[in-house]
Amino acid sequence: MAALVGLGRDARAAAAALEAEGTPRRVLIALGANPTKKAERAVNRALLISADHELNASAFAVRVAASTGADLYACVSAGIAALSGPRHGGVTERVEAMIAEAGRPERAAAAVHERLRRGEPIVGVGHRLYPDGDPRAQALLDTARALAPQSAALRTVLALVDALRDAGLDPPSLDLGLVAISAALGLPAGSAAALFAVGRAAGWIAHAFEQREAGYLLRPRARYTGP
Repeated sequence: MAALVGLGRDARAAAAALEAEGTPRRVLIALGANPTKKAERAVNRALLISADHELNASAFAVRVAASTGADLYACVSAGIAALSGPRHGGVTERVEAMIAEAGRPERAAAAVHERLRRGEPIVGVGHRLYPDGDPRAQALLDTARALAPQSAALRTVLALVDALRDAGLDPPSLDLGLVAISAALGLPAGSAAALFAVGRAAGWIAHAFEQREAGYLLRPRARYTGP
């Protein structure tokens, strides 16, 4: 998976990534980034923080597939399918679009206010499990700041975080934190979703093994409430 994240962009980079040692290094090579030790540590932190988060939608999809006896590749594919949705891992791409709309740090506040004025949703903020702020996001934002404080792309992300706070919106979520790491590393668009998927795959596999061990089929019931 770590090597495949670059396949659609550069097949040669994906092939080179397969020969590299360690998942963070493979991800960086596949995405065309310089795999320095500092960059590897940042990616490793992003992968670890993304690894598991209770019974989120993708983990539950994996467990449903595993409960049927589907093989591990099918289970992880179910997780990827769920993660790709715009209300799960796809939030990262919507955050990237919002940052692209701002374009530069000076435009961040205006971009947020324009979205609010148009009645468009603001993504990458708030999490119902963390009313006081998502600690995963804060850890990744701190990592990104330490990694590349002079990055113009990261400065735009951080300006957006400030603008969201000043507008009275909820604190950043994991999705925005992953976008910040991608910006600090100079990774191409879509990389935050790739980091999310590769990191979460470890949790998916653990859920699949645990569900197999439980040995029962997940079969929720539906209650008819119509006429």
